[in-house]
Amino acid sequence: MAGTDRGDLTRTAILALLGTVGPLSRSEIARELDLSPATVTQLTKELIGHGMLEELDLKPSRGGRPAQRLGLVGSAGRALGVKVTADHLVLVDVRLDGEVLGSWDKPHDPAAPDALEHLADAVESVVREISGVPPLLGVGVGVPGSVDDQAVGTVNAPTLGWQAMPVGERLRRRLHLPVLVENDVNALAAAERLYGRGRRHNDFLVLTIGRGVGAAIVADGRVYRGARGGAGEFGHLPVAPDGPQCGCGARGCLEAFVGSAGLLAAAEQAGRPPAERAELPAAADRAGRSPAERDGGESLGAVAELGRAGAGGDPVVRAVFAEAGAILGRATAGLINVVDPEVVVVLGEGTADWPLWQEGFDSALRAQLYPGRRDISVEVESWDDTSWAQGAAALVLATPFDAAGAAGEQGRLVRARLIGAAP
Repeated sequence: MAGTDRGDLTRTAILALLGTVGPLSRSEIARELDLSPATVTQLTKELIGHGMLEELDLKPSRGGRPAQRLGLVGSAGRALGVKVTADHLVLVDVRLDGEVLGSWDKPHDPAAPDALEHLADAVESVVREISGVPPLLGVGVGVPGSVDDQAVGTVNAPTLGWQAMPVGERLRRRLHLPVLVENDVNALAAAERLYGRGRRHNDFLVLTIGRGVGAAIVADGRVYRGARGGAGEFGHLPVAPDGPQCGCGARGCLEAFVGSAGLLAAAEQAGRPPAERAELPAAADRAGRSPAERDGGESLGAVAELGRAGAGGDPVVRAVFAEAGAILGRATAGLINVVDPEVVVVLGEGTADWPLWQEGFDSALRAQLYPGRRDISVEVESWDDTSWAQGAAALVLATPFDAAGAAGEQGRLVRARLIGAAP
């Protein structure tokens, strides 16, 4: 390997270390990466010169001179994150250190013949708006489906009606920027690894609940993608062969029981149809939305109504959530038994009602866990609609810390933009 390549990899390793564990002294960097102090001094000097690192406070010493700590410079770069849903786009402008500088919400119909052109139009308009300082490193896109390769970005997403959709290629051709595309839950896991609880863990699970159910598996600090980029389709774990039909076409999937549509169906079977369900389609029609958009908005709005009723003490609704929580808990226990994570992080729109889920989830989870794993921590994080898009931005922002090269050629272009070189 050429010396310059080795130097680039070592610079990336230094950025990766500071990006995942926070500020460290030069001697701590040398120890963690098994580098000579002279090498660390030289490379960190270059990174400071590029505006990527800065000297922070002095770290107290037990004896001798206090050590100067180094940290990432958030203003060294920014990324645009895009979350594609069944009825709209959420876009966020995020700095290298995770600070959100701005957000946008735009209508979108993925079933339209010109869906990709509309997506490119929406992204391009925001790119023009945010051009300047910090420099834009690239665009990350999160989708509810499988993606062949982040750097290629061909999407199969049944919930969007997309098959072999060339999202990455179309956006790169329009924007002339690096573009990374990934399953939305995997993107959230990348954000957790950079800025969340994943900083402290090399092996963890991310579960999402809301309109659907998803999972991301982080093993040895990397998101496991599988052979075709489709790992983590937790919502399609078979639960009961004679269960309700799932949106994927099969029967009895986990998502058919505990996704938003499953919760609403269970509430109706229990004799309590949500009051708001009949009102939403008419309002959606007046807004000119497609049937797919109406279904998505109807489900989430009606589940929110269910949650309010449950929080108010409605026993039927509380029983529905508790049963869904128990089904989810048993399925999660199976996943934990297979992959053996250190911690489980729960995210998604459904976490707003987590106290209702928890009544059934905790006991079912612990009962099914393999001995020795029953004390695993399940951590629920706060949520808002921009969180998905922040995850997508993390695809780009994690690229300088990506020693495994998952981002391919697009990752090289991101790193080139970060250090100010022409791609």
